[in-house]
Amino acid sequence: MNGSRIVAIGHYQPAQVLTNDDLAGMVDTSDEWIRSRVGIRTRRIAGPDEPVDELAAHAAAKALAAAGLTPDDIDLVLVATSTAVDRSPNTAARVAARLGIPGPAALDVNVVCAGFTHALATADHTLRAGAATRALVIGADKMSDVTDWTDRSTCVLVGDGAGAAVVTACPPGAEAGIGPVLWGSVPEMGHAVRIEGTPPRFAQEGQSVYRWATTRLPAIARQACEKAGTAPEDLAGVVLHQANLRIIEPLAHKIGAVNAVIARDVTESGNTSAASIPLAFSKLLERGALRSGDPVLLFGFGGNLSYAGQVVRCP
Repeated sequence: MNGSRIVAIGHYQPAQVLTNDDLAGMVDTSDEWIRSRVGIRTRRIAGPDEPVDELAAHAAAKALAAAGLTPDDIDLVLVATSTAVDRSPNTAARVAARLGIPGPAALDVNVVCAGFTHALATADHTLRAGAATRALVIGADKMSDVTDWTDRSTCVLVGDGAGAAVVTACPPGAEAGIGPVLWGSVPEMGHAVRIEGTPPRFAQEGQSVYRWATTRLPAIARQACEKAGTAPEDLAGVVLHQANLRIIEPLAHKIGAVNAVIARDVTESGNTSAASIPLAFSKLLERGALRSGDPVLLFGFGGNLSYAGQVVRCP
């Protein structure tokens, strides 16, 4: 019951860049229209031969290398995704097979845009209970597979990518590096963000989501800080789900994180769903915007109108 901590993080994005000008050649839109409404300039799009488990495995391999661990050291693999093509084998099992991880518990977690923070909390609880010792927690989505590329209201938003964290149990007496999770949902509004149909397609009620995110979530995010015993003004970083710059900036301001670095990876990566938080977090660490031990709020929200947040210490 000593808690857990993130010891390393990594990310991966496919090579193909899709710009706003590219999209203007596909649908009735423009660079100015997209930037003014969602803040996105570019996004990465995976090819038909790049399945979501491959994106996840690339990010996980980088996190493992950064942690100085091997596949043999991992006994739990959790993958947050909502874009897996097949029901079985699940994405986690396919990632484990790609990396050569022998005999892990392998679970997929489908909470869409809040998937990574749900998976991170699940790993923390599992390690606290002693059911695992080292976990790979991955957020990966290939949103391009579920996008209607003729719908200008949604196709301008999405991107593909993955981010991964290596989470280990804390040694006796060490301070936990992952704070208590605050999570929940608004099931009666679950239709506001959806991936459904045959073939499945992403759709949302943008105004409803915007109002919910900017009015209801600030208080919930502050409660996550309270559970961790961290005042919002003491946060070094805030990594929100990278949905829309017009949601991220007001929400971060209302949380009261006046001294924090705010992740704005949405501008170059678009909305990558479950990948967005670990992807943005990894980039902040990679460029030195955050230091080891810094307290950072991770807060996911979106599909199902689910949310989950926790304060973590940087690896």
